[in-house]
Amino acid sequence: MSGYGRRRGRNINHINVCVKYTIFFFNFVFWLLGGIFVGVGLYAFFEKWKGTGYSLVLNAEQMILDISIIMLIVGFVMFTVSFAGCVGALRENSCLLKFYSACLLLFFIAELALATLGFVFPQKVTGILEKHLTSKLIEFYREDPDLQNIIDFTQQEFKCCGLSQSGYLDWSQNEYFNCTKTNPSVERCAVPFSCCRNPADINTGLINVMCGYEAQQLTELEAAKKIHISGCISIIEMWVYGNLYIIAGIATVVAFAQLFVIFLARTLEGQIQRQKSLWMR
Repeated sequence: MSGYGRRRGRNINHINVCVKYTIFFFNFVFWLLGGIFVGVGLYAFFEKWKGTGYSLVLNAEQMILDISIIMLIVGFVMFTVSFAGCVGALRENSCLLKFYSACLLLFFIAELALATLGFVFPQKVTGILEKHLTSKLIEFYREDPDLQNIIDFTQQEFKCCGLSQSGYLDWSQNEYFNCTKTNPSVERCAVPFSCCRNPADINTGLINVMCGYEAQQLTELEAAKKIHISGCISIIEMWVYGNLYIIAGIATVVAFAQLFVIFLARTLEGQIQRQKSLWMR
């Protein structure tokens, strides 16, 4: 090839601008979301830490169930991976794009594995959740305000109480609500107000936090008039089965979006390699 032909070949741009900036803007949105998650997680953690007089000490189980720490981890992963996608696309860096597409592929495989397990072995998954989550979530209910708010929200929205098949009796595992005679708490044998069928006072409209008092001492028939008695895991499982087509549709859209972005990243990687090969001639 003549010198003019080589120079002309080098001037050909194999980088597709649409692919490049689609990846950039898509990841820029998630980069911002990741930063927000990290910021909110840090704020919530330090507020909780400040509320304990800067003496908050978490064991491994509390860290796993701490909402602020979960937000920090999720936010950090989103921030890091989307940052690699943003910079990799903008600077045409094939190493960052390989890292980005590999991370997305790992996320996709993990999501697919979890969805398959949940679909093929629903009873086993439910059993594992009840066995390993119930006691810890109930135990830490009053220790973590963020966890308390989530549990209260879940019980109110799904009209349930407790987590396992034991339903409202799960709350006997909490030191404030257990029914042992040695329990000095005024909430002995109670359940949280979020279990109540009508937690708001009719006259004032304010939440009656005592509406679930002594509910654990009632029979199921008597308790059912006052509170919701079914565990949340089984209620949520029924809700999932009732909305299976909608959930499957959303999951399919998300899966195809992930695969499409992986395809774009791999396409851009190939274009970058072709461009580099021209420059090296």
